[in-house]
Amino acid sequence: MCYSKTEYYSEESTDSLKEHYKQILKLSKEDPSREGLVKTPERAAKAMQFLTHGYGLDAREILKSALFKEDYSEMVIVKDIELYSLCEHHILPFFGKAHVAYIPNGYVVGLSKIPRVIDVYSRRLQVQERLTHQILQAIDETLNPMGVAVVIEAAHMCMMMRGVQKQNSVTTTSAFTGEFEKQETRSEFLQLISANLR
Repeated sequence: MCYSKTEYYSEESTDSLKEHYKQILKLSKEDPSREGLVKTPERAAKAMQFLTHGYGLDAREILKSALFKEDYSEMVIVKDIELYSLCEHHILPFFGKAHVAYIPNGYVVGLSKIPRVIDVYSRRLQVQERLTHQILQAIDETLNPMGVAVVIEAAHMCMMMRGVQKQNSVTTTSAFTGEFEKQETRSEFLQLISANLR
């Protein structure tokens, strides 16, 4: 075998979470000992650790690991980056896509690092507004570019499954620094993320 991917779960955290999920099942009037649910507490415990593994990652270190000197000063855009997160108010998923741009100032970053930064912050209990700013700040503070732009479009299960139960609503948040605070640059970015250039 040339490649294998291994996921690590803390045994202590898994055991503790399992007990809590068993209690949740009991309080939900379910029987955690029935066949379909016997392994559910362990699966849920591991799922929660995966969905919140961003707490153990450092976005700035990820960016620093792939910085390259480059004499390029035009807009770099990575768009339609899938994101999945958990709303901190109800611990229900929200999901969608992020569009990120920056204008280099002597350095570019490996393109895969931008989606990784999004994962660092989305794999935590979140609100979309804070997530947008955290992504922007990490890129701005690490690359020191001439500007950064972040737009996130997401659907929130807390609005779709419960509460107002509006299945077709999408929430859009944005944040801009530097050159992207200028209307002309911002408009170019928004046009490019809306265009189908393939």
